[in-house]
Amino acid sequence: MSEGIRVAAVDDIPTGEGIVVDRDVTGTDDDIALLREDDGTVWALNDTCTHQTASLADGWVEDGHVECPLHGSRFCLRTGAVDGLPATIDTVPHRVEVRDGEVFLFPNEAPPPA
Repeated sequence: MSEGIRVAAVDDIPTGEGIVVDRDVTGTDDDIALLREDDGTVWALNDTCTHQTASLADGWVEDGHVECPLHGSRFCLRTGAVDGLPATIDTVPHRVEVRDGEVFLFPNEAPPPA
């Protein structure tokens, strides 16, 4: 099993916000948004909103969701499922682990179920 890719320190990600990890680092088709909830949990989703080209890392993180800054589509942080229009297509979630304050990303590997 892969050890993951070290992509950030938890403190690099503002609470309730996100940062972008470039696809050149992850080897994925899209950049990946690392998103941090108020309780400190870090999640990873494909960065581009599935409704229109906007960065989810620029959105707002709240109550287990990220809201796109362009038109307000909402996506579940755990599953990537759409939970608010106008988006109708889910985004892709990626597994992350936090070890000693460092965030490790497992691109294209789904997070474990709740």
